[in-house]
Amino acid sequence: MLQRMENQNQQIEQAYSKMAQLCSRSEQCSSDIRKKILTYEIVDEIVDEIIEKLIAEKYIDDERYAKAYVNDKFKFNKWGRVKIRHYLRQKGLSDTTIEKGLEKIDEEQYIKVLVKTMKDKAKTIKKKDKFTKMGQIIRYTQGRGFEPELIHRHMNLVLD
Repeated sequence: MLQRMENQNQQIEQAYSKMAQLCSRSEQCSSDIRKKILTYEIVDEIVDEIIEKLIAEKYIDDERYAKAYVNDKFKFNKWGRVKIRHYLRQKGLSDTTIEKGLEKIDEEQYIKVLVKTMKDKAKTIKKKDKFTKMGQIIRYTQGRGFEPELIHRHMNLVLD
């Protein structure tokens, strides 16, 4: 029995150090780390302890993760708020944490990216019919995660 407890403690330390290493290399959220720790077949109470220790030592910070995620997905992938919010919800982050992350998007820059995305899509559309073109642009930009109301508001900049 003593051997089993030592073995488990060793397993816990190993899981903790691997997760700390992972978190120091790249931003991680608590739910991703939880899934990774569970692969070590450790009991839930101990998983919670490991995560609390990682949070206390600033390896994990869900708010910091949300801000980094929003920044990367907007800047590099040109995603809109709807798509970013959806993916952060799938990560199990709270709505307040997600909204704090989304606050980091500059509104002026957001509109510029939306209009550029719409113009780029418009150039690739062969059909000359205005309504067909509009429909394709709307579907494409909604798929990229932009709000329908914003798309419609700025459509005239694209079709002129």
